[in-house]
Amino acid sequence: MATDIFCQIVAGELATTEVWRDEAVVAFLDHRPVFKGHVLVCPTRHVETLLDLPGPLMEPLFTVAQRIASAMGPAVAADGTFVAMNNVVSQSVPHLHVHVVPRHRGDGLRGFFWPRTRYADGEEAEYAARLRAALAASG
Repeated sequence: MATDIFCQIVAGELATTEVWRDEAVVAFLDHRPVFKGHVLVCPTRHVETLLDLPGPLMEPLFTVAQRIASAMGPAVAADGTFVAMNNVVSQSVPHLHVHVVPRHRGDGLRGFFWPRTRYADGEEAEYAARLRAALAASG
């Protein structure tokens, strides 16, 4: 039985909107995004924090996070990205995950007091499709 919601996502027990999946890494839209297109990237293997991440998983995890950050421009017209990871404190799910958040000049994000938004009906699938297309186009 999966130990947390991300393990449930990896096991296919909990539905989410994926933008990437391979043997080592899964990436999906945050259901409460800071900005639309906000992606969570996590290892498919249960790892709680960065300090627990085995060396062989470091490269695939951060390569996917980097590719998704690169895809934000073409996918959602982002000017840049905010890439972050919490470890224990403010880590809402005890499964290592990297936030890749699209940023736009003047978007109002200041420090770590993040407003949250919601997707309109059908909009989540559209953002995921755009990210998948940008990831596919990047190689």
